[in-house]
Amino acid sequence: MKSYERAIAFVCVIVLISTSSTDAFSFQQHRGITTAVTKSNSLFPQPRNNRLYASTTSVDERDSLKKKIKAEGGKLAFNCKYGALNPYAIYYGVTAILLGLPWFLELMLTNLLYIITRGKVDSFKRLPVFFSQMWGVLLMFFSQSFPKIIGKEKLNEFYKQDRSAMFVANHNSWMDIPFVGYTIGWRNYKFISKAELGKVPILGRSIKTGGHLMIDRSDRRSQIRTIKAGMQWLKDGVHLVTFPEGTRSKTGRLLPFKSGAFKMAHKTGSPVIPCSIINAAEAHPHHWMFPCKPSKNLCKIIIHDPIESIGKTEQELATEVRNTIISGLPEEQKPLLE
Repeated sequence: MKSYERAIAFVCVIVLISTSSTDAFSFQQHRGITTAVTKSNSLFPQPRNNRLYASTTSVDERDSLKKKIKAEGGKLAFNCKYGALNPYAIYYGVTAILLGLPWFLELMLTNLLYIITRGKVDSFKRLPVFFSQMWGVLLMFFSQSFPKIIGKEKLNEFYKQDRSAMFVANHNSWMDIPFVGYTIGWRNYKFISKAELGKVPILGRSIKTGGHLMIDRSDRRSQIRTIKAGMQWLKDGVHLVTFPEGTRSKTGRLLPFKSGAFKMAHKTGSPVIPCSIINAAEAHPHHWMFPCKPSKNLCKIIIHDPIESIGKTEQELATEVRNTIISGLPEEQKPLLE
């Protein structure tokens, strides 16, 4: 790596480290359900599991990786242990962090409000969702990353029914999170995420303060509490959002769905709204630290017709939703085997 590339990477990592926050222990509470959440007590972000970087042992492999990264991100793109970067990725990262500072302050003040009022004010936790939505919209605005939304009229028609739903989408990039939030619009919704995300600076605070759901796959009791909390949100008219693959696809192709992903919608008789996210992995390949190019005129989200869960088994619901999502994906994102 050239000296100027090392300098740029070092500055970007230092900015990330300096904005990290810690917290030893907190509680998340919703409608009488309290979940203990342990936070990371490290100020330093862990290096990404960049297998392309770690496995580069020969000159040929290094050259191949270098060509791949430059093909994706241009002549100034380079690799480091936190992932690949180029000028746009650095701009995106710095913008996300700078916008994240007031976002974090807003979340902390909101959390303080909930403590002082003992949760009696904003019991559905709309304020944190509004602040998070604002961060996502501003980030997409400054980075030219608004995806094209196809089928918005289906969503507008559904909203007239004044019902809650579970939004389900394929997962290729962490850009998917602001993408889906932008698609849903300025409404109250809660993401279902893995517990590890609660340790991510700023994002973890947003998840906890906003009443989003975290699933600890190693704790059966935690899973039951999460399902009950999600069912209650749906009954209260709050939308849920989930990526049923459970992790982002490194190839861009749809992965198998995790079992139980639709249990909350099925048990409450809530409809599921499938969404197909297209080309997110091209804007943000899995081995990049931040997106390598703008999503505008590249990424799309196809909103499909709502699928009713009543009258179907949970497996039938999952199969229909999966087939619907696949129908909106290009060939290079469809699973190889079904």
